[in-house]
Amino acid sequence: MEKLIINVAVCGAAPMREQNPNVPYSPAEIAEEALRSWRAGAAVVHIHVRDPEKGTPEFKKEYFSEVVERIRAESDLLINLTTSAFNIQAEDPGEVRLMPADLGPDLCSLDIGSLNFRGRVFVNPPEWGDKAAERMRARGVKPEVEVFDLGHVRQAVDMQARGLLEDPPYFQLCLGVPWGAPADLETLISMKNMLPEGCVWSVLGVGARQLPITTHAMLMGGNVRVGFEDNVYLSRGVPAESNAQFVERTVRLAKELQREVASCAEAREILGIPARD
Repeated sequence: MEKLIINVAVCGAAPMREQNPNVPYSPAEIAEEALRSWRAGAAVVHIHVRDPEKGTPEFKKEYFSEVVERIRAESDLLINLTTSAFNIQAEDPGEVRLMPADLGPDLCSLDIGSLNFRGRVFVNPPEWGDKAAERMRARGVKPEVEVFDLGHVRQAVDMQARGLLEDPPYFQLCLGVPWGAPADLETLISMKNMLPEGCVWSVLGVGARQLPITTHAMLMGGNVRVGFEDNVYLSRGVPAESNAQFVERTVRLAKELQREVASCAEAREILGIPARD
């Protein structure tokens, strides 16, 4: 099997310190969590930013830039900046969402398809997906195509057929999000079987489903995402002390399952992302 890429999502937009006091808020804390995870074996870090004091979701360029600078000063981590945001108040929120692609990340998330999500509608019109893919290509940024249901995979495959996603396309199968596809083995197999030949794929699972569904993915030859964005508990009732704990457990499991873990340089090669100058 190909080496395992471990992607860590260190804070997301939803978990708060009331749930786990170790959730990072400030750019410095977010970067430090990324670096701890890198030392533990992660090759990719997925970044959201927060209000440094309140912890509420933010989408400020200066926060993203500080996180990127801090991570790059100390590591060769591949940086994946989010283009998801519920809190944007603008005449053209879709355009604002693409700002992170201008900051020189290695990857940006590209959410395909709309769905009911956290009591609201997560709106991702088809035309926005096309525009985002084109913008990322123009900026030399690899899209991490996030799909939350079977129909989203169909849309992404169509985008690839129309030449919007360069080879190899990179898919993140997002399972267990209310009200998206469930995080069970049957759904994982169905979604994996719909993916285009030659793509790179990864799986995340929300909450208690994180560990079993990412283990299934490892056995099937896929890659994994772990971290506070998806789950703040290391085991039932036990809050994780850091994102690195999830990465360390994933490295141990990979060793038991005879999957070698990809370095950052190896992850770049697998994903088709050129080395930075």
